[in-house]
Amino acid sequence: MTTALRRLRNYIDGEFRDAADGRTTKVVNPATGEPYATAPLSGSEDVDAAMAAAEAAFPAWRDLIPAERQKVLLKIADRFEERAEELIAAESENCGKPIALVRSEEIPPMVDQIRFFAGAARMLEGRSAGEYMDGFTSIIRREPVGVCAQVAPWNYPMMMAVWKFAPALAAGNTVVIKPSDTTPASTVLIADIIGSVLDELGHPRGVFNVVCGDRETGRLMVEHKVPAMASITGSVRAGMQVAESASKDLKRVHLELGGKAPVVVFEDTDIAKAVEDIATAGYFNAGQDCTAATRVLVQESIHDEFVAALAKAASETKTGAVDDEDVLYGPLNNANQLKQVKGFIERLPAHAKIEAGGEQVGEKGYFFAPTVVSGLKQDDEIVQQEVFGPVITVQSFADEKQAVEWANGVEYALASSVWTKDHARAMRMSKVLDFGCVWINTHIPLVAEMPHGGFKKSGYGKDLSAYGFDDYTRIKHVMTSLDG
Repeated sequence: MTTALRRLRNYIDGEFRDAADGRTTKVVNPATGEPYATAPLSGSEDVDAAMAAAEAAFPAWRDLIPAERQKVLLKIADRFEERAEELIAAESENCGKPIALVRSEEIPPMVDQIRFFAGAARMLEGRSAGEYMDGFTSIIRREPVGVCAQVAPWNYPMMMAVWKFAPALAAGNTVVIKPSDTTPASTVLIADIIGSVLDELGHPRGVFNVVCGDRETGRLMVEHKVPAMASITGSVRAGMQVAESASKDLKRVHLELGGKAPVVVFEDTDIAKAVEDIATAGYFNAGQDCTAATRVLVQESIHDEFVAALAKAASETKTGAVDDEDVLYGPLNNANQLKQVKGFIERLPAHAKIEAGGEQVGEKGYFFAPTVVSGLKQDDEIVQQEVFGPVITVQSFADEKQAVEWANGVEYALASSVWTKDHARAMRMSKVLDFGCVWINTHIPLVAEMPHGGFKKSGYGKDLSAYGFDDYTRIKHVMTSLDG
């Protein structure tokens, strides 16, 4: 007996639609390895339709006073809370995530972030008007950039959609967003929520559009003539491709890419507390987080004790079914990602030692055991490249100078953390660590008011905060003669 697959559809100009040419792709639940839905494999006709809808809706949405856009976002946040269980179920099926953790760790911050940007809509700041030339007054206008083409990732498809649409809509832009081809379900549900709010409040239906598809669909969106801005959260390779495509007509680009966060642990650290927090920050969401605490640098005097404690913590960390409230994380997102994580373990150099884990778990789905690898050198592949899995590496450093050199000695620069009781050392490290975020004696907390974004191959532009809001606006200088 074959179970019928659920049919997901694009959301364009206020209507749910199949791909124009009828093409679909199967969507797999990573906890089972079995397909549960089909989604459109959208082509140029679908992208054209979505962009036309967003372009047509833009003038009216742009011209709303900020208080009206705030009302829309606040109602969207309320609706997220009202339909939380639907969102939780969709995201759990999308990603195989534990239901309890989606409920506690994703829904509340998403709602808070939407409400933050609802407030930001009314807080556009600029330098004061004034006379900088005799007989003339200068004014600064802050304006939306236009239609935004947005591509969301598969590790946090629901939350990353919020990070993209909330500041864009708050600033007066209209949106065409593409979820990952492996995780479209929650974004399609978000379209239903936002569409219903826009309809209720009498706003243009094309303000928010969802186009499902693969990399080719994303390329068509980025290269389309309508969007003024392209935003992507994804791999470095994808970011480079987007930047190259957008350069053909000088689109603005917002890139949040990979990470290889150093976790620098000094000898005066409370080892038990550090291990507990680092294990959680390294294994949460199966390590599929650009800021995950997966590259640990430990001062050599406490190295052995720390590794033993971390290996014990890994052995006590559970992965498993979505309805098991004792698990910390679910499966890797897809078969390709499981293959990638396995490949890093299989290619470990002879001097590396697997202290815990290192293997797939279970007979179905894409589960991987919490893993600790020690004995590594700075130029090892697993130290330099993003694993994006539940694998924590450990290196031993001699002194602060070497810790800084190794921490900064990768191509990524998104996030980092320092663990020490020495305040002066923490301040020195926060100055010299070349990362967009430095946590001290913690790792991974985020708040809506503070920016998230990196340097180097981790991309450019900020998510969250007033800085993230600024990225979706443009600056215009208006000068008027005082002669009348």
